Formats: sequence, C-alpha cells, structure tokens
Amino acid sequence: MVTINILCVGKIKEKFFREAIEEYSKRLSKYCNLNIIEVEDSKVPDKVSDNLAKVIKDEEASRMLNQMKKDTYLICLDLNGKEYDSVEFSEKISKLTAYGESNITFVIGGTLGIGDEVLKIAKEKICFSKMTFPHQLIRVFLLEQIYRGFKIMGGETYHR
Repeated sequence: MVTINILCVGKIKEKFFREAIEEYSKRLSKYCNLNIIEVEDSKVPDKVSDNLAKVIKDEEASRMLNQMKKDTYLICLDLNGKEYDSVEFSEKISKLTAYGESNITFVIGGTLGIGDEVLKIAKEKICFSKMTFPHQLIRVFLLEQIYRGFKIMGGETYHR
C-alpha cells in the first residue's frame, strides 16, 4: 500500500478544519497509509522585510528537512507549480505508484511559503489555485483531492 505524507508547517487550531482533516484521513485509510507531520511554525510579525521572510522560511524548511524521509517522492504546493484538474491529479498519483514510488510526500508551507532548501529538492511543484488560501484550508483541499484521486483510480462514483 502506498504511503502518503503531508508535511506541513503549524498546527490546526480551528475545530472545523480538524474535523474535516479527521474525516478525510479516515476515508483515505482504505486506500493508503496516511501520515500528517506538523512542524513548528515561526512567529511572523505584521510587517516582514524580505530578509526576515527568508530567515523565517529557512527556519521552517530546516524543521521540514529534519522530518523528511530520504526515499520519498517530494511534491511541494507552490504558487509557481503546475496546475492539475482532478483527473490529471489522480493520474499523477497512479503513475507514481505504478513506477514504484510507494512513499509520496506533499509539503505545505507556512504563512510565507516554503523555504528554498525544500523547493530545490522537490521532484515537482503543484498549485491548487493562483488565489491565496490559509495553509490550514489547503491541507483540507489536498486531503480531499487525494481522496478524490483514489476514488477516480478505482472507478468509484465519488467524482462526477
């Protein structure tokens, strides 16, 4: 069975996000081994210089790298990444597993994004939207799309 890791910055504080994450985690248990790995977020002041933003992203990237498996296929969620529709995303996961990638890690950065050290080693970058969303909500979006992807792979009726 494939292992899907969601490596993300920060904890989910809102109950409604936690409940949605728990629901999709439960649904996904039928299709994959799911691990959600949270690393501590750095405090971000209201006004951030470019230099401070880089320092903060580097701190968070260092924490992520410490939690990352060496044998994983790394996909970063990034505004400059490739956009997929749900069927294409499902096909991507299917092809990865067919080619022997049994450990896939999706990275969700913090408030300021993902540090360069992590972006450099990513095998791929994907973008859900050019719009800006809270990273807590993106975690729910990602889990739903992974679930939808497995349902599409299985020819099940969830995707219409």
